[in-house]
Amino acid sequence: MRETNFLIENNARQLWHPMAHPADMQANPPRIITSARGVEITDIHGKTVLDGVGGLWNVNLGYSCDPIKQAIKDQLDELPYYSTFRGTTNAPSIELAYELAEWFKPDGLSRAFFTSGGSDSVETCLRLARQYHRVNGQPERTKFIALKKGYHGTHFGGASVNGNQHFRRNYEPLLPGVYHLPAPWPYRNPFGTEDGAEIAAAIGRLFEEEIAFQGADTIAALILEPVLGSGGIIVPHESFLPLMREICDRHGILLIADEVITAFGRTGAWTGSRLWGIKPDLMSTAKAITNGYFPFGVAMISETIAQAFESNKNTLATISHGYTYSGHPIGAAAAIATLKEIRRLDVATNAAARGAELDQGLDGLKARHELVGDVRGIGLMWALELVGDRARKTPAAKDVVQKVQDIAYEAGVLVRTSGANVIISPPLVITAGDVARIVAALDAGLSAAGGR
Repeated sequence: MRETNFLIENNARQLWHPMAHPADMQANPPRIITSARGVEITDIHGKTVLDGVGGLWNVNLGYSCDPIKQAIKDQLDELPYYSTFRGTTNAPSIELAYELAEWFKPDGLSRAFFTSGGSDSVETCLRLARQYHRVNGQPERTKFIALKKGYHGTHFGGASVNGNQHFRRNYEPLLPGVYHLPAPWPYRNPFGTEDGAEIAAAIGRLFEEEIAFQGADTIAALILEPVLGSGGIIVPHESFLPLMREICDRHGILLIADEVITAFGRTGAWTGSRLWGIKPDLMSTAKAITNGYFPFGVAMISETIAQAFESNKNTLATISHGYTYSGHPIGAAAAIATLKEIRRLDVATNAAARGAELDQGLDGLKARHELVGDVRGIGLMWALELVGDRARKTPAAKDVVQKVQDIAYEAGVLVRTSGANVIISPPLVITAGDVARIVAALDAGLSAAGGR
């Protein structure tokens, strides 16, 4: 590694950063993280803090998971790469597909299509949804329904079904034939209620109206996150996803669960779909599947869709889609080791327990700080929404939100901000003591920013 002065001098000079203005990054260079151990990260100045972001929702097992590192090393020595395109494959990808079919059996998913990450997985699900209807003799089913505030990655398909203008505006026009329903968000919604069941029912009625307007025979799929992540940790009422599933079934519309964040234990259940008791037709996953140690993703496919493709000998059923690194043997080996570790450590149970403690701690912060307008989350995905005025729900100023993050970092915890939201998504192996550290650091940040 180059010397410290070189790295500081060139920070954000040649490298453009995702989700950021290049000029802003040059004016306010990002923190340079140089090492990590357990659930802590260390920056270039030698400051060590608890990683309350979990990398980017993906380092569920922390940074010292030796079985995954060993699996990567062993696979590098054995076979560092080989393609899974037609005519060749590799052993780890075969083994992983078998393991995932077992893992997702309760979700009704039995086939795997490997990708390089979450955006790829979403794109694959969108393509397969359209292709499924063509295979079934309904080629006019091309439209997609999604949720406002939903996030589905950065490809043109994913950006098109995204429900936040911040991820759309600079790249429009996007994919035609995409329509959005309100988010199941008690704190901010157009229905004049904070009752989650009423909100779910209202969205269900709007969904039915949109289906009637568009024509059910033109709609390919509904895509949604079981818990909306990047949109601000929006946890729907327990009735919401079962209602959406029932409406989709009644109209022959596929349901795509985007579980890039929620799969593998983050909600306190092994999948977000299982949390709400539904079985999707397709599921996009990535992130925690290799604990962030290797770029890898998967689109999981239901038995019904699999049979439609596998029993049809027409070229319409040919998967004319794929990525150079689909089923990469190193990524597959890392994923196999990751699955073993998350089972062994039962991280979903720990996420639920630590999440309950975090809920209590964050509610305490809301009681003490007028800056906190709302606390919401489940498992180990939480948000504090900061406001300038609680009664009017006016979003807090950008500099106030930034100050909360900066002071929390100085107090020993890295958290992430998105708009007026402070997002907490730590590794799933944190302890009760780590939860206390997170709450204390946020308390310091809120006190400094709020003048208390």
